Amino acid sequence: MNSPLELSGKCTVLVVDDTPGNLSLMSDLLRPDYKVKLAPTGERALQIVAAEKPDLILLDIMMPDMDGYEVLRRLQFNPETEDIPVIFLTAMSATDDETVGLELGAVDYITKPVNPAITMARVRNHLQLKRARDLLTHHNHFLEQEVANRTRALAELQDATIRAMASLAETRDNETGNHIRRTQHYVEALARKLQDHPRFRDELTEDAIQVIFKSAPLHDIGKVGIPDRILLKPGKLTPEEFEIMKTHTTLGRDAIVAAETETTQNNPFFRYAKEIAYSHQEKWDGSGYPEGLVGNTIPLSARLMAVADVYDALISERVYKAAFSHETAVEIIRDGRGSHFDPDMVDAFLSLSEEFRRIAQQFADNEHALQAQRDRIAQDLSTEGVVIGEGSVSSSGG
Repeated sequence: MNSPLELSGKCTVLVVDDTPGNLSLMSDLLRPDYKVKLAPTGERALQIVAAEKPDLILLDIMMPDMDGYEVLRRLQFNPETEDIPVIFLTAMSATDDETVGLELGAVDYITKPVNPAITMARVRNHLQLKRARDLLTHHNHFLEQEVANRTRALAELQDATIRAMASLAETRDNETGNHIRRTQHYVEALARKLQDHPRFRDELTEDAIQVIFKSAPLHDIGKVGIPDRILLKPGKLTPEEFEIMKTHTTLGRDAIVAAETETTQNNPFFRYAKEIAYSHQEKWDGSGYPEGLVGNTIPLSARLMAVADVYDALISERVYKAAFSHETAVEIIRDGRGSHFDPDMVDAFLSLSEEFRRIAQQFADNEHALQAQRDRIAQDLSTEGVVIGEGSVSSSGG
């Protein structure tokens, strides 16, 4: 059995020489083992190469009109032909001549009159070297494709896992799974709008936006730790209940910190996930929670999430309220400029409001899902002994 480097099939060798006798001699020598193409001029050689790349070229140097050096220069200049091995076959035997040829990119140098055994050995050796390079290039390309495919599959698995974890929190709250997708895309659209803004351009790189997009679904993961009697309450929360509700930000952050401790590398995903879960209820004027952060001390990712989360909460139906119109939601966010929200983010949101509307429509909750959600929450509330009342907006937010 042949080794992987053994030549299978006949390789093509192009011989370029302006002397008919030399072409005939080389053709007779090579044809038993290789497909041979002949060119009497450099120009004709380049035409043949353009039509069908040979596996190796035997190239005379001293030719009229275009010498071998110029032919090699043109081959080397073209990315399609630069990898074809070229052996100079010439009567020029001076060391300087050989040096020039090798520096131009020739792989070998055979002087005339040729020794048939040496010529055949060198041709075969260089064809095997080319085959080895081709196999290595193909193998590397295959490995790169495999790595890319596996990386993509892993990323898809991670995204699905993140959405599944986030959905567990949503199923206990008054949200549907599409709330996660909508807020993801709101955040991404807003971040891209602000990408060239002087305040944000240093942080909102392409990589950062992608990681923020992946992290956004975990913004309310901490709600899994909030009791149903508070989380599902249809009316306004009491001050004591609201204090418990506010702990969902800390619970979410702590859950992400616990996951982070299981890894050995510093992954920006955890940074943004912690920021979003812990700080997306902060307000620009310091009246939010859990720390009452003010202005730019609120992490950028959390400020983006605040706009996205509030908008979606406003336009979405809840058991305790009907959905507000898009226009009303836009006005409420406009009114929160400089108090609830970063002013520049509100300005960006206002210019993007139709994009937010489009995203909301693209990932709209279907009526079947909404009715199933109403039935489930009504059953949960009944189990808890809570009677659905007049339905004022819960202070738990979106």
